[in-house]
Amino acid sequence: MAGFLTTHVLDTATGRPAQGLRIELFRLDGGDRQRLAEVVTNDDGRTDAHILPADRFATGEYELLFHVGDWLDGLNHRAETPRFLDVVPIRFGMAEDSHYHVPLLIAPYGYSTYRGS
Repeated sequence: MAGFLTTHVLDTATGRPAQGLRIELFRLDGGDRQRLAEVVTNDDGRTDAHILPADRFATGEYELLFHVGDWLDGLNHRAETPRFLDVVPIRFGMAEDSHYHVPLLIAPYGYSTYRGS
């Protein structure tokens, strides 16, 4: 089985998918940080393709940056300055050649994640 990476972003405040949310993927190697991809979520809160497809997959440490503040601004969500949540970073490791699914559940004042299936 070839490994790959996916995500799904849900807005827990409204119970809907987070459409149009920008996500960046970085590979971490010691002090080095290499940007691998930038994607935007579709109508279902998912990306149209794998964030890290099988032909580019490698085990190691990664970081997803979810640009929640920009997404909330696009919804005309009023917020204090600075915003409580702006860019949500999730650092994680992929140790095996497998499907990794890193979903994000967001609201203007909180978030959670887990290793999904």
